[in-house]
Amino acid sequence: MAKKFVLAVIAIFIAWSVMDFVIHGLILRSTYEATAHLWRPMHQMKVGLMYMVTMVAVVAFAGLYAAVVTKKSLGTGITYGLLYGVATGFPMGFGSYCVMPIPIYLAVVWFVGTLAEAMVGGAIVGAIIRPAGSRQGNNS
Repeated sequence: MAKKFVLAVIAIFIAWSVMDFVIHGLILRSTYEATAHLWRPMHQMKVGLMYMVTMVAVVAFAGLYAAVVTKKSLGTGITYGLLYGVATGFPMGFGSYCVMPIPIYLAVVWFVGTLAEAMVGGAIVGAIIRPAGSRQGNNS
């Protein structure tokens, strides 16, 4: 199980990092430029720390699934990701909108992006962290 956990953590970290680049570096680029007064200048960004934050989130995400979910499968992983994404993405996106002068578009994309990342992460843990002998195509 430890090898599967490490493999899942690595796969989710890569997936979330790529998705973060697409969401924040491409989709939201012009929105961030239009609200530049709210963010650190690029040369002051703590990129290394952001990767550490992502890794801690990935380990917690996969760890919760491994430790708490009893019926492990692809379908269960996706459901777990959906619930995790709503629980973390909605407050992050719309909670930030409540207290920061950000455009609603930014809050929506933060929420939808977090939801998408969590569902991809759920699919990954569901596909990798499975009981020994279970078939990949078996979602039960």
